[in-house]
This record gives sequence, structure tokens and C-alpha cells, in this order.
Amino acid sequence: MQMHPAKRVEITIEAPMEARLTEALTEAGVTGFTILPVLGGSGRSGQWSREGQVGRSGMVSVVCIIRPDRLDTLLDAAFAVVQRHIGVVSVTDAHVLRAERF
Repeated sequence: MQMHPAKRVEITIEAPMEARLTEALTEAGVTGFTILPVLGGSGRSGQWSREGQVGRSGMVSVVCIIRPDRLDTLLDAAFAVVQRHIGVVSVTDAHVLRAERF
């Protein structure tokens, strides 16, 4: 089976910023992403947990699989949102089976 190169971008950001981030990604031409709840973790400020928080506080993870030539456009859009808020952006190499979907 033929595999095609892609990039996997994961953006972890404060949940209240989810709509602003996904709007920026859509405006940048990103046609697909998955949003996952983040249950907890640890970072510069120490450990934290979503448990006991009211409303949409906490963090979400937005995952995108894109063609490598679209990476810079996506990162520019994401960074415009993330730079002023708590968030982490990671990029890893990936391979996909159906390149026409990305």
C-alpha cells in the first residue's frame, strides 16, 4: 500500500479559545481537524486537572493532518491565536494512505 508524506499538527490551547483557533484555521484553508478534550497534565505552572472546573475551562487539543506544503500557512494562523494565550504547538512527520483527503 502506498503511503504519502504529511504533517501532524497538534495545538493544545485553553478551551475558551477553541472557536477562535478553529476559525483562524478554517480561514487559512485548513479543511479538517479533530478536537479532543484534555483531561489534565503538567507544565511550567505545575500539575493541573480538568476535574472540578466549571464550564468550558481547561484545555483542548486540536489535531490537523495536512500536506507538508500547507504547514507554514497553518502555523501562521495558529500562532496568531496561541501567542497571547496558554498553548503548545507541536509538528510531527506522518504518513497517510489516502492523500487526496488532505
